[in-house]
Amino acid sequence: MQADRSTKLLLIVLGAMFLQQTFATLGRSLPPIIAPVILQDLAIDPAWLGIYVSAAALSALLFQLGCGSFILRYGAMRMSQAALVLLGLGMAVATLGAEVLFLVSGVIGGGAAAMSTPASSHLLGRYSPPRQAPLVFSIKQTAVPAGLLLAGLLGPLLTELTGWRGALLISALACLVFAAMLQPLRTEFDADRVPSQTFRLSDFHTTILSVIGTPDLRRLAFACFAFNGLQTVFTSYFVVALTELGHGLAAAGFVFSVAMVVAVPGRLFWGWLGSGRVDPAVVMCWLALGMAGGAALMGLLGPRWPLLLVGLVAAVLSATVMSWHGVLLAEAARLAAPGQRGAATGGVLSFGQLGGLLLPLLYSGVLLATGSYGLGFAACGLPALVVGIALLRAPRDHMAR
Repeated sequence: MQADRSTKLLLIVLGAMFLQQTFATLGRSLPPIIAPVILQDLAIDPAWLGIYVSAAALSALLFQLGCGSFILRYGAMRMSQAALVLLGLGMAVATLGAEVLFLVSGVIGGGAAAMSTPASSHLLGRYSPPRQAPLVFSIKQTAVPAGLLLAGLLGPLLTELTGWRGALLISALACLVFAAMLQPLRTEFDADRVPSQTFRLSDFHTTILSVIGTPDLRRLAFACFAFNGLQTVFTSYFVVALTELGHGLAAAGFVFSVAMVVAVPGRLFWGWLGSGRVDPAVVMCWLALGMAGGAALMGLLGPRWPLLLVGLVAAVLSATVMSWHGVLLAEAARLAAPGQRGAATGGVLSFGQLGGLLLPLLYSGVLLATGSYGLGFAACGLPALVVGIALLRAPRDHMAR
């Protein structure tokens, strides 16, 4: 009977966190997806998009470093609701039109989306059987390509029907509605909250030290830097790159959406491998080398490429750079101290946000210097190549322990 109840609770929280992550991803990724229309309407240079993405990543970095105490105090489900409400607010602010407010919306949305993963990791780490955690986390993380798929398909469609402001407002409303739907679940899933927990500025420092001071967590943090940085570049600039090469927004969005479909079985496959079949460090090594290879192929991107070939390369990237999350997050939760799953995953992910902050700036710099959209992808794939080479030896050390 207890096993049946545990399974039921796991399925409920997995479903809730899947939808939460889907809406969070939709809210954060929609502005870059429809960026060609926004940039044209506001008369902004495409290279400015890198500043927007980096501002969102900086906000996400700060939110993830500091959200651990809030998760403990208010509960992971409550913080999931807060993330969705802030995402809705961020998209609404963007519709006001001023460039500075659009940048502010990125700061709000980036920080809000960043809270969603530590909150869900806290809950899934609490209810998942340890051996099956990589698969459970991977199932939940398929919500990211699901959210990107929605953004890629619905974003251009809603933009065509209602304008880019209408597309953002409709998505904002969806986030608010689902936040309200999570309320009945708080009784069970926020039962472990600690109302006496307080937030201190030293939490930022403590979280960083807890990651840097633990060799395995440190390894995950550096991998997350490379993986998330390249992912941010891919999701932010892929559609813009295709439109600048002469493809229509709808066609570019469709290719992007198809590539995101590949990430769903990709995440499940890598999570299945990491659930006791292959050492997670080995899995991450394969992922790192695969995404570095995909980024190198994107370096050859040019106006003569047919959409089919672009889609094939995008699928290779999607199967790796969009599919690492479950394995890495499950490892972070497993290695965390008792009761610190949210803080540990937030700390590791903060390094990912640092990658999301710096690599888009690198991409923008390469774009401004060379005028090539493809070379920017290749340059941003170099950190993943370094991580992959470093992990070639790390798995043997990991297994030896």
